[in-house]
Amino acid sequence: MSQVTATYLIHDRKGSLEKKAEGIALGLTIGSWTDLPDLEKEQLKKHKGTVLSVKELEEDPGVNAYFGEKRTRGLVKIVYPSANFSPDLPAVLTTVFGKLSLDGEVKLLDLEFSDSLAKQFRGPKYGISGIREKLGVYGRPLLMSIFKGVIGKDLDYLEKQLYDQLAGGMDLVKDDEILFDNPLTPFSKRVERGRRIIDQLREETGKHSLYAVNLTGRTFELRDKARYAAEAGATALLFNVHAYGLDVLQALAEDDQIPVPIMAHPAVSGALASSSVYGFSYSLILGKLTRLAGADFSLFPSPYGSVALEKGEALGIAEACTTEGLHQEVFPVPSAGIHPGMVPVLIKDFGLDSIINAGGGIHGHPNGAKGGAAAFRSAVDAVLEGIPLDEKAKTDEHLRKALELWGQYEAAAK
Repeated sequence: MSQVTATYLIHDRKGSLEKKAEGIALGLTIGSWTDLPDLEKEQLKKHKGTVLSVKELEEDPGVNAYFGEKRTRGLVKIVYPSANFSPDLPAVLTTVFGKLSLDGEVKLLDLEFSDSLAKQFRGPKYGISGIREKLGVYGRPLLMSIFKGVIGKDLDYLEKQLYDQLAGGMDLVKDDEILFDNPLTPFSKRVERGRRIIDQLREETGKHSLYAVNLTGRTFELRDKARYAAEAGATALLFNVHAYGLDVLQALAEDDQIPVPIMAHPAVSGALASSSVYGFSYSLILGKLTRLAGADFSLFPSPYGSVALEKGEALGIAEACTTEGLHQEVFPVPSAGIHPGMVPVLIKDFGLDSIINAGGGIHGHPNGAKGGAAAFRSAVDAVLEGIPLDEKAKTDEHLRKALELWGQYEAAAK
């Protein structure tokens, strides 16, 4: 049977989780059941939402304090038949969480798609294996850096940053998500300059690189801009998916005239997922659904940096990106506040099939962006060689200066 199964965290003031669960299942499908005549019940049976399970959780004093009164908490699973909706994410999300999201006391934790429904979505074009093939890099995390301080600066400034970061050892560089189309660094010129630098480095060193240019503008302009970028030689696109919507990402990812990897930025997702009692779970919105919609990379806050997620949530996103399934696995990109001294814990927690992404940890290096990039490469090499960072730093000036400035992240030993 084609269906989607939703897992909710619900909070009920009346203490009747089963009744609330049944109300959700009926309210989001046929509306009522007990008062219907038998013939109508038979006709509507294939459309009725079905409560699969209800599990009461321990009382949480923090939740009670939030609501100002006692709440019974529980996990509820409800099955929705796909006869109720068309095979697209807006229809699915409206079915399982549309008006229910206005309740303010329900959090959508997960969606499980039957194979027949999941096959309606192509997922990522490239995923982890395809990106590694493009770069020719295997057996280690990829390294990515971010442009910093480019707003108000011209193309020459941006071009120098791009060259220094890639020449220092970065595999990928992405635009800042707040760099939009503007007269000093227009989208089309960023694509052209980026292609030129990547080609130059490949001729000089044989190195393959990717530059994710930020795709922005009105929604109806995006397809044509992305197609132009692909024709002009863009190697990747950055996209603020949660500002536009998952369905827009899917439309771009499934367009055969846009044969470039897409990097999903988490901007705006905090408004959807940061609450512990309502909204979406981060693993669903930044992991499973972003993957289903076709992103090849998913950025999210790491558990260690300046905008940190709770560790379990960050690891949950990574798991949703990389667990085996019908669709290509997606690179998890834990971000924010990352410096070379964090490399051991990043690899320990997120594994080799991840991307180490840094901004200030590159540009704040005493030897500049090129030195910052080199310090990260040296740190990764040290971990793969089984050498402590401080030992590696004795023979590597860039890593030594990075550790002197930022230190080593203590959780690496835990």
